[in-house]
Amino acid sequence: MSSFFREHPLRQSLSDEIHARPPVPLDAPESVSYLAFLHEDDSLQREDEHLRALAAQLGLPEPEPDKAHLLLEGPDFRLKWQRHNEYSSYAFYRHTDSADTGHSHALLAVPTRWRQSIPGQLIVATHVDVRTASQCPPDSLMLQQSPRGKTQVAAHVGEGAGWVFTDFHIHDDGFSRFLLVDESFTPRQAGRMVQRLLEIETYRVLALLAFPVAKDVGQLLSRAESELADLMDSMGNARNSDDERQVLARLTRLAADVERSVARTTFRFGAAEAYYRLVQQRIHDLREVRVAGFPSIREFMERRLSPAINTCISIARRQEDLSARIARNSQLLRTRVDIELERQNQELLAQMNRRAKLQLRLQETVEGLSVVAITYYGSQLVNYLSKGLKPVLPLAPELLTAISIPLIAGLVFLGLRRTRRLLAQEEH
Repeated sequence: MSSFFREHPLRQSLSDEIHARPPVPLDAPESVSYLAFLHEDDSLQREDEHLRALAAQLGLPEPEPDKAHLLLEGPDFRLKWQRHNEYSSYAFYRHTDSADTGHSHALLAVPTRWRQSIPGQLIVATHVDVRTASQCPPDSLMLQQSPRGKTQVAAHVGEGAGWVFTDFHIHDDGFSRFLLVDESFTPRQAGRMVQRLLEIETYRVLALLAFPVAKDVGQLLSRAESELADLMDSMGNARNSDDERQVLARLTRLAADVERSVARTTFRFGAAEAYYRLVQQRIHDLREVRVAGFPSIREFMERRLSPAINTCISIARRQEDLSARIARNSQLLRTRVDIELERQNQELLAQMNRRAKLQLRLQETVEGLSVVAITYYGSQLVNYLSKGLKPVLPLAPELLTAISIPLIAGLVFLGLRRTRRLLAQEEH
């Protein structure tokens, strides 16, 4: 029936995503070697070529391009490869002999040159040995632990179906180790349990990537908070606008430094919090039962991992808080500077107003002189004209000139007054 409807182009891929990464079923005894590599430069492109090379070497079909997960079934081992946002993981599974004591790991079956050239930066490396309870009795394992040795984590998992032993240390060969003792697991339950242990180890390390960043940012924040306090004192002691502008320039530089740090670390701190939540969820999925005398995985993480993550969260909040405080203080200082600028602008406008009034008075004075000058030149023209027309004029030229002076002055005065009135009307 669905063929009659117009489907969303992502419907099938979104449905397949839920089933994309199923656990690999395991039958004890089994050895699992796990590697996780952070992406760098062109490692994503080289990963695809690297996987195709392994498939060709094992005589398997070439993997589909642009896939985020892959399962290769070789003659001696199985490889489960997954690509995530920050890293890619390689889990190698190898069924071992029941007489194996755990010294033979799954990587020994992988071509040496191929595994040594896996692209990326190694961030997690661990071995998981899956053994039956008859091979590794849990009681004897617990009795072998020295009270003065490294902290050994032990827990009854899967509601009593198995045991987990680990110390979360990186050993001399560069790998951490887990021992999963199978009492009554089904193959899929064993596969899910191994997958959860691998994810706990991976997300634990990835979450801790933020801790060195938090320590560096903490030093920056201590310096920035001290400088901000000094700047606030300087702002309170500022005596003029130049002092305030200098404080504002320093505050702007400090804000830029803090915002640069926020931009560089926001993703890392957010990722650490998300990874820590995943660690907690995977530990919950283990369904642990505490073993007397040994810390469980949950207790170990709460004691060792939680303080580091809480430090990262605290530093992230402290950084955001400092950024907001700097923004508020910058706004306050800008307001003070703007008020001072407005006061200076008002003084400038008042000075311009006084100058305009002086200009107007000077202009009126000049206009009065202009009336006199125009009247003088006009009367001279009348004088020259009357002298030329003296034979036909009834009055003497001097008399006509004297009569014309008040007439010319009156006309010039009225003309200038009318011009000022028209200009005033246009201005209004």
